[in-house]
Amino acid sequence: MRSKLFVPGSRPELFAKALASDADGISIDLEDAVVETRKSEARATVTKWLRSRIPGADRKLVIVRVNAMDTPHFDADVTAVVQPGLDVLNLPKPESVDAVRAAVAAIARAERANGVSIPVRLLLNIEAPRALREAADLAAADPRVMGLQVGLGDLFEPLGIDRCDMACVGQVLFAVRMAAAEAGVDAFDGAFADVSNPEAYLAEAQLARRLGFSGKSCIHPSQIALANQAFRPSDAQIAHALKVMQAAADAHTRGMGAYMVEGRMVDAPFVRRAEAVVESARRMGLLPTG
Repeated sequence: MRSKLFVPGSRPELFAKALASDADGISIDLEDAVVETRKSEARATVTKWLRSRIPGADRKLVIVRVNAMDTPHFDADVTAVVQPGLDVLNLPKPESVDAVRAAVAAIARAERANGVSIPVRLLLNIEAPRALREAADLAAADPRVMGLQVGLGDLFEPLGIDRCDMACVGQVLFAVRMAAAEAGVDAFDGAFADVSNPEAYLAEAQLARRLGFSGKSCIHPSQIALANQAFRPSDAQIAHALKVMQAAADAHTRGMGAYMVEGRMVDAPFVRRAEAVVESARRMGLLPTG
């Protein structure tokens, strides 16, 4: 999921437009994008839309960000939106393993009540100091967790940290990437609020890509192409990865564990990276048939 477009849950007229966009996924938001007085209305709107959706028909990953567990809306949100049309539930502000497991239990109850046969996965936001410190444990709390997502606005703003200080941004991204790697899940970069600054958005997305992130959030359709560009493997990367995989196959038949490809020493870790690049290219339709 290179790009994930946020859509307010109170704006159903935007749902179809989001599905028709080039974003790999859409994230319908019941949290920050919906004012308190419209929470119930938005929840009902999203539930109705999810019930009408045919899973997989639009080839989009559909995510709903619910309200945090310490709000009066969490239980109602989960009960309502865990429907056959939902792929991933985005949980904001989880701060403990017990909290993640409690959220999983709530999802399971809703699945039974609403006749959901394919388990809904969980995307955890890392947007508080404790969550950052315990990110690996949160990611490994339950098999439903499919990824960690950085929330720099919630993490930085209350602490007075400059959101555009790339040294600070890089440290958080690296920590979250290592935590996700320890748990064997994906890491996703979060939102960038300054829609008028596409250069800064792209630079942050490219940094996340270099750190091994899988994608980035978009709060405006104009950011989708930037995210897709940043998280697309280049033609040169794809070509090199294919050469590494071919060399690995040849080396295996000769019983060699390390060998040279284009002047570089290659062994098992480099092969795993090449396999990931090729798989990503295959999913994006960037490889020739056969």
